[in-house]
Amino acid sequence: MPCDIDLKRLTGDIKTWGRELGFQAVGITDTDLSAAEADFNAWLAAGFHGEMEYMARHGSKRTRPAELVADTVRVICARMDYLPQPQPALWRNLEDPQRAYLARYALGRDYHKLIRKRLQQLARRIERAVGPFGYRVFCDSAPVLEKPLAQKAGLGWQGKHTNLIAFKQGSWFFLGEIYTDLPLPVDPPQEKSHCGSCRACIDICPTGAIVAPYRLDARRCISYLTIELHGPIPEALRPLIGNRIYGCDDCQLACPWNRRARLTAEANFLPRHRLDQATLTELFAWDETTFLHKAEGSAIRRLGHERWLRNLAVALGNAPTSPEIVAALEARLDHPSPLVREHVRWALARHRQIGTPTRTR
Repeated sequence: MPCDIDLKRLTGDIKTWGRELGFQAVGITDTDLSAAEADFNAWLAAGFHGEMEYMARHGSKRTRPAELVADTVRVICARMDYLPQPQPALWRNLEDPQRAYLARYALGRDYHKLIRKRLQQLARRIERAVGPFGYRVFCDSAPVLEKPLAQKAGLGWQGKHTNLIAFKQGSWFFLGEIYTDLPLPVDPPQEKSHCGSCRACIDICPTGAIVAPYRLDARRCISYLTIELHGPIPEALRPLIGNRIYGCDDCQLACPWNRRARLTAEANFLPRHRLDQATLTELFAWDETTFLHKAEGSAIRRLGHERWLRNLAVALGNAPTSPEIVAALEARLDHPSPLVREHVRWALARHRQIGTPTRTR
């Protein structure tokens, strides 16, 4: 890198170019995550990561950026809004026990690829301005402690639900990073939490996964249970999942800061294949070929058809009893997967034991 570059001006340009690429905010921080490292290691020691062994697999690379990418001295952090619909529409979907609820980040195209592509474009724009430099882009794709980095870069604070919240703008956004060897000026961190005495996210969590302010036990989190967990969902937690078949947004829906959240301007994050309107029986009828086709280019595809059916069987077990639902479940009783069959039997037992319509939130 030439020594006569105006780094302060370059920093301003990077933020402008980031906005032009669709990011709502860009911030820059150093690589000191010592405070976050202690907290992260305590979280691992408590076993709150469950079966997500990859969270501990890379040692200190997650909390020491220069160990992951040599010569990294700065991290360019960016956020992009993804909320596809007004929040009242989300509540209506969630409160209809016959409809499937998917976390809103998963309704459109896979954010991993889109964010990385935009960050790569930003890095190339920087390269055109300064010449070759060292960098690597990330979006939830490597051992990166993205929320503490984003907080240090001034993009928001970690709320009591542990998601990042942007002041007056909420939390419905994705994060991405560029690790770089450019010694750019850093932004002031967001050191203060603006959650105050509010505990809306803690109180609304269906499974009690937020075990204390700023402390999440992933083993109880519906996002973990429906996405990260590969085996059976613990029976005690199944009734609490309701109609949520892929992730959960309850803590974000309850957060007062999200009353100000803006809808996404990115068309790629808008719902595909009517996934924001589909019924449980409609999705449960998808065979593997249909699932792979409909989920192509989506974050949902990583789930696989077997766990897709597992999750839907649980939701159908929580839905009001009807001939249609019972018939749908019975049609999967002989499914080749023991995992699917066990959850289908559980769901049918719920209906046969209850015998009258129920509603689970």
